[in-house]
Amino acid sequence: MNWNKVNSSTDIENFMYLFGGFHDSCLKELYMSTETFVDEDLSVSMSVNLDTCVRILFQRQYRDPSAIELLFKGVTHFHIQPRSEDQDSIIYGAKLVLEEGQFYWAEDEEWQINHPFLHPVSWISAKELKWRDVSQWMGKEQRYGVISNEENL
Repeated sequence: MNWNKVNSSTDIENFMYLFGGFHDSCLKELYMSTETFVDEDLSVSMSVNLDTCVRILFQRQYRDPSAIELLFKGVTHFHIQPRSEDQDSIIYGAKLVLEEGQFYWAEDEEWQINHPFLHPVSWISAKELKWRDVSQWMGKEQRYGVISNEENL
């Protein structure tokens, strides 16, 4: 499972074509991390760089590929908008653009960078973007971690 770095608008066009513009897909899981941590001696270690990374697993109802993982590095904005109870969680089309050195992904083709909260959708922006085919990750199984003993939650 090799990572493919997205460098240009042409890379974006090719990727969006390959994954069908996210049509009939869903956001299955996501994982966010930073380089900041508290050591065993309780000292804090942190980066002065944009150190937030987000990995997102998408699955879709088509093959080749049927699941992909996006890796956003140097995240500058991260907005998750869960669907309401009366809405499905299917993504019918997404937007992915490179503008002024940042990658923007939004779960709606109509989403606008200059009015990001006009439509309440999930969106993210970051300095770097990579993707990989994880078609073997189809199904219900969680890939980014499982809560142990869910009965006690």
